[in-house]
Order: sequence, then structure tokens, then C-alpha cells
Amino acid sequence: MTPKQKLIAQIGAGAAALVTAFVAQHEGLRLWAYRDPVGVLTACYGHTGPDVQPGQNYTPAQCRELLERDLARHAQALACIQRPLTDGQKAAFVSFAYNVGAQAFCDSTLARKANAGDMPGACAELSKWVYAKGQKLPGLVKRRAAERAMCEGAAP
Repeated sequence: MTPKQKLIAQIGAGAAALVTAFVAQHEGLRLWAYRDPVGVLTACYGHTGPDVQPGQNYTPAQCRELLERDLARHAQALACIQRPLTDGQKAAFVSFAYNVGAQAFCDSTLARKANAGDMPGACAELSKWVYAKGQKLPGLVKRRAAERAMCEGAAP
């Protein structure tokens, strides 16, 4: 099964298409390894990990595969939510987990509120996650506002 097929199997075709386009837009594409705003070595559409090495270059196809693989891995975090989710909520939550990590997602007040049935409260929690290493980042403010709109059912 390809990473794209795995993502679709996990969250459905609609949510998979939404989150893939959303993350690609908000992360942007860089075909080389770079340091993100807080110094994390990153490549492609926000891919991080020990496989990213300084000076490394990528093709667009490699970046797309990394994105789909990473999204499929982070979509597993939705198992923390025991309530039904709309495609927009799934996409917003996978994007959020992709950005902050599955453990942070599962341990968050957002997840607790979603599991308590307070979906408006869960979506509102996204707006609080705009800091990286203590710095409020304009890019995170913009991304969280768009995730929240998607979560609440508005167009991203």
C-alpha cells in the first residue's frame, strides 16, 4: 500500500485530499534541507527527522512521497479521539499533529475537549498553539487560524 493509499484508508479520501493540500500550502516546498524558524533541520513540506542531512537535495516526487508518508504516520494520532469527526476536523487535527507531534496532540486539551464532545471548544484550542520555543510565530498564527476555520466547517 502506498503512503497515499494508507492515508486515504485511515481518514477517507475527502479528508486526505484536504490535509494534503493544506499542509503543502502552509509548509511550502523547499527541495533542500534548511533550518526552520526555530532551528530544526527540515526539508520539502516540513519533513523532519534523522534522515534529513545538511546540504541534502530532493526531487518534487521525493517530497510528495515524504509528505504522504508523514501525514499517514500522523493520521494515526486521530485514534486518540473517540468521537466522530467531519472531514474538516480530521484534516485540521492531522495537520496540527503533523506540526506539533502525535504525542502533543494526544496529550492536549484539544483532544480532551473533543473526547468530551466539546468540538467547538476543541477547534478553539488550535488558536492557542502559536508558539515555537517560546516565540510567537506569525506563520503559526496564520496556520492555526486556517486549521480552526477548517475544523469549524469554514473553507480553509
